[in-house]
Amino acid sequence: MAVKFEKISDGTYTLDCTGYVCPHPQIYTKKMLEKIREGDTLEVTFDNPSSGESITAMCASLGNEIIERNQQGGKYIFKIRKAA
Repeated sequence: MAVKFEKISDGTYTLDCTGYVCPHPQIYTKKMLEKIREGDTLEVTFDNPSSGESITAMCASLGNEIIERNQQGGKYIFKIRKAA
């Protein structure tokens, strides 16, 4: 079980934190957002429901915008646009 971070296209990245519990998905999301540029998007997949609250709070405090939230089966997918 390893965290998977990939560049999908210019300005679009994915991060798969499936199998990890809090606070790991939030920590990995924060680290990956620090690596990408302003305006880029990061699609985060995780399966720990409480991580959604942590990621939402972190994005709000840092000014990043969650532009899409989906749930497929037991997985949650947040698409986040990085702020300045």
